[in-house]
Amino acid sequence: METTKKSVFTFVKKYSVILGVLCLLILTGCQSATGTVDANSEGFFTHYFVYPFSELIKSIAGIFNDNYGLSIIIITLVIRLLLMPFFLKQMKSSIQMKEKMNVMKPDMDTLKEKYDGKTDAESRTKMQQEMMQLYQKHNMNPLASLAGCLPMIIQLPILIGFYYAIRQTPEIGTHSFLWFDLGQSDIPLTIIAVIIYFAQFKVSQMNMDPKMKQQMAIMGIISPVMIGIFSLTAPAALPLYWTVGGLFLLVQTFISRKIYTNEK
Repeated sequence: METTKKSVFTFVKKYSVILGVLCLLILTGCQSATGTVDANSEGFFTHYFVYPFSELIKSIAGIFNDNYGLSIIIITLVIRLLLMPFFLKQMKSSIQMKEKMNVMKPDMDTLKEKYDGKTDAESRTKMQQEMMQLYQKHNMNPLASLAGCLPMIIQLPILIGFYYAIRQTPEIGTHSFLWFDLGQSDIPLTIIAVIIYFAQFKVSQMNMDPKMKQQMAIMGIISPVMIGIFSLTAPAALPLYWTVGGLFLLVQTFISRKIYTNEK
């Protein structure tokens, strides 16, 4: 039971960013945004998340001569910058937890060996008690890993709100940016988005145990594939948004891992 809990917590804390991407894609892919959004749109989420983002997109685009592509990039970067402190706190906590687990490992192995093969209720109870004592000895809370869910929970309504604002702001689809029309799907941009999210996954594996890398290898395929599928059927404004956000996450993850893994 304890082993199962540990595996779940480890999975969550190491992959909360990727899980957030998957949740975002699943939620946005399961529904189709139709129509437009305005001040009279009904629904709490639409009124307080989608509509303000739609107005913000149009306002910033207006500043730059109706450049909606640039507007999407600016807002995406601002959102990611605002969420960065949560991400960095999660990253630091994750690395500190890993270091504590490495220190605890010899004692944990000894404890498991002591109760190996003992399946009666009394032995399991004693093992759990001794394990809790071990956690207290090393000043570690096994439930602390759940804090890794916080950044994902915070960012989802923001990112989903921005997603629907892009979908329900018709002005975007009538403009172009760089080589593509924002209202039409674009294969080169889709390929770039897929590559960036695959690279982001690889960077997230830096300094990870080989066994964990092998167990989570499927995640390196699922996220880019889903990005690609949705991008091929969506207006280019959306893969632009995903590309910029993914590139920011790539750089952020790389830098933070370099900083915190070298920090003593």
